[in-house]
Amino acid sequence: MAGILHNQWKEPLEVEFKEKYFKDLGQFLKQEYLTKQILPPMDDIFNAFHYTSLENVKVLLLGQDPYHNPNQAHGLSFSVLPGQDPPPSLQNIYKELQDDLGCYIPNNGYLKKWADQGVMLLNTVLTVCAHQANSHKGKGWEQFTDAVINIINEQDRPIVILLWGRPAQTKEKMLNNPKHLVLKSPHPSPLSAYRGFLGCKCFSTCNEFLTTHGIEAIDWQIENF
Repeated sequence: MAGILHNQWKEPLEVEFKEKYFKDLGQFLKQEYLTKQILPPMDDIFNAFHYTSLENVKVLLLGQDPYHNPNQAHGLSFSVLPGQDPPPSLQNIYKELQDDLGCYIPNNGYLKKWADQGVMLLNTVLTVCAHQANSHKGKGWEQFTDAVINIINEQDRPIVILLWGRPAQTKEKMLNNPKHLVLKSPHPSPLSAYRGFLGCKCFSTCNEFLTTHGIEAIDWQIENF
């Protein structure tokens, strides 16, 4: 797996690829992909890194693990492949964007446009067994993505970190760089969005922080296909 990172992420993550936990994770995934339906497809596991190189990260948006229904997950947190309906959490994200920034609600959930602008759409666990949420929890991904979070935390420039929900907010203790802005809210899931995600105005706050520091704002509007 290590060999597929070719941009600026490769060097700082090289030490992780050599660790025993990562080699064990690779062996586990090899067997899982051979014997089960694992999501996303193997070639898409590291898309968050391919689409948003380290030097381009403006925003870190942490998710938990990939969507576990087939044909949805493609390596970006909260995003689904073209042709798939936006899942409920993403529908609430779109509602908040409409209220906060006046974005229209698009007919798709493909968020690559955000990744291309510097929004790192990172799940803390990068794979899942079909129809079994959290099935790859505790297999080593968390140690790897903690290393990624630490690398972002150490960047000597302003970055916005969006922590939605309790699992993401457990990472707050790692985020001690005063140059960064950490924005917390409940998760956009229908189970919790009404407790403060809807109305949090995290997108306008994020853009105000970026522009205040001379960084181009994110165009959050996802266009219709």
